[in-house]
Amino acid sequence: MSIHIDYYVHETAVVDAGATIGKGTRIWHFSHLMSSAVLGEGCNIGQNCFVGDKVVLGNNVKVQNNVSIYEGVTCADDVFVGPSVVFTNVINPRSAINRKEQYLQTRIGKGASIGANATIICGNDIGAYAFIGAGAVVSKAVKAYALVVGNPAKQIGWISAYGHRLVFDEDQLAVCTESKEQYSLINNEVIRIES
Repeated sequence: MSIHIDYYVHETAVVDAGATIGKGTRIWHFSHLMSSAVLGEGCNIGQNCFVGDKVVLGNNVKVQNNVSIYEGVTCADDVFVGPSVVFTNVINPRSAINRKEQYLQTRIGKGASIGANATIICGNDIGAYAFIGAGAVVSKAVKAYALVVGNPAKQIGWISAYGHRLVFDEDQLAVCTESKEQYSLINNEVIRIES
């Protein structure tokens, strides 16, 4: 066990010199952080994970077991990454051709959730509070509050910040069943109504 002043690293994990780790973050068994990885406060990196160079994770990002997050990926605060999620960073990889200068950026918005075994093709941003169903293959950008499933991933509805399906009435208004927050659907975009 390796307890630091502000964060926890399991004794089997490898954290390369130079990695930035926020207060209250926990890094579990057999995980590896590269030297220019940046993790915010209160993150949880599960077992057997890899966080590559220049990856940035915001505060309270939860990464479940067996996830590799490669250079080019940025996660905002409160993102959930389910077990065995796959990120890519090159659109046309070839073993014999070095494409390290061609990594595409992928941004995951605040509060988004990515279900187990989903694949995120690089260069496709995921909007705030979007929900990617388990096993989905994301091959295009996902809007904020969108619920997408399948291969290729298709939007099947909208979801609240609390993770509940939104059902819009004839006035294009919906209420989250848990939080009671209101949402409006305008021009195929969801907006949370501030109270």
